[in-house]
Amino acid sequence: MSTVITNIGELAGAAEDRWLMEDAALVIDGGHIAWAGPSRRAPAADEAYDAGGRAVLPGFVDSHAHLVFAGERAEEFAARMSGRPYAAGGIRTTVERTRAASDDELRANVRRLVAEMARQGTTTVECKSGYGLTVEQEERAVRIAASLVDEVTFLGAHVVPADTDPAEYVRLVTGPMLAACAPYARFVDVFCERGAFDADQTREILTAGRAAGLVPRLHANQLGHGPGVAIAVEFDAASADHCTFLSEEDVAALAGSRTVATLLPAVEFSTRQPYPDARALIDAGADVALATDCNPGSCYSSSMAFCVALAVREMRMTPEEAVRAATEGGAKALRRTDVGHLRPGARADVLILDAPSHIHLAYRPGVPQVARVWRNGRAVEFRHGNLS
Repeated sequence: MSTVITNIGELAGAAEDRWLMEDAALVIDGGHIAWAGPSRRAPAADEAYDAGGRAVLPGFVDSHAHLVFAGERAEEFAARMSGRPYAAGGIRTTVERTRAASDDELRANVRRLVAEMARQGTTTVECKSGYGLTVEQEERAVRIAASLVDEVTFLGAHVVPADTDPAEYVRLVTGPMLAACAPYARFVDVFCERGAFDADQTREILTAGRAAGLVPRLHANQLGHGPGVAIAVEFDAASADHCTFLSEEDVAALAGSRTVATLLPAVEFSTRQPYPDARALIDAGADVALATDCNPGSCYSSSMAFCVALAVREMRMTPEEAVRAATEGGAKALRRTDVGHLRPGARADVLILDAPSHIHLAYRPGVPQVARVWRNGRAVEFRHGNLS
């Protein structure tokens, strides 16, 4: 079954030579984009959809989320808003609740959040483990995630469990835990930060993960200056995520590598930390992605549109830069070439805004603007909070 989307006011990400086309059409055939170009040259298809002059974008690619969890931490958020600083230790609260939850409860929560994301135009979702911190619990997390999202990251190195020797825990992560989780994951990640894992521990874990066939990623430079970004580049990591505190050397290292700087502005909104300097990264030539970091502690938001608005307002990105970071940037952070754009051959993940331009994502923050979503060529429908 093929569908031609006609009367597109603004089509984004569908041509190699320019990011925006006006008065355009798009053809979906099966699960892929078959054609894109001027409306007057649109080929025939089995059915047609009139976009009514609306903007058509690639579906958002959320390349950083923590969805396998139980419970919430609203009181912790309220305390931060009252002046208490964010620290990595709050993760342990979610670990306790997640361990106590059943598989069905965790699976239902992931489904709920993925549906919530899709309603807001997110068609590719990455999910990390990290709220189990035992072999059995981490294996459960990646197994559940692998059945429900596009990309899975093993993050056994989220924090060291309470009353556990750090060296002993690193041996567990690089040994039995990695062996149990690697079959379900594509990436390995480490929270390289004070209160979590230091440089030597991070290198040891990434080395073991890479030897097991996983692609390195890294939580880097979120809470302060540190070695995370340099290690990410050293390991040719797919992404260095957070990048809140960067030195000139960090910016230059990212610009000279293929490691994507994944910025998570909704975290800064939720923790009252400084926003990353996206302008410095972009001007230096680094690849930049935007993602939500949806989790119950430091950022309980699933809205990529909100991240786009924050990036424009707080990180000095242009609307085009922000939307591209939320689509093709996220795809680069996942080392995917089939999503994040609408060129022929791409997976047919299509977002129609109830607006004439991508600019409205930042111009009208907080306003629902998703008119239609196709994921893998199928129109997304929502019933009682779940996808169908």
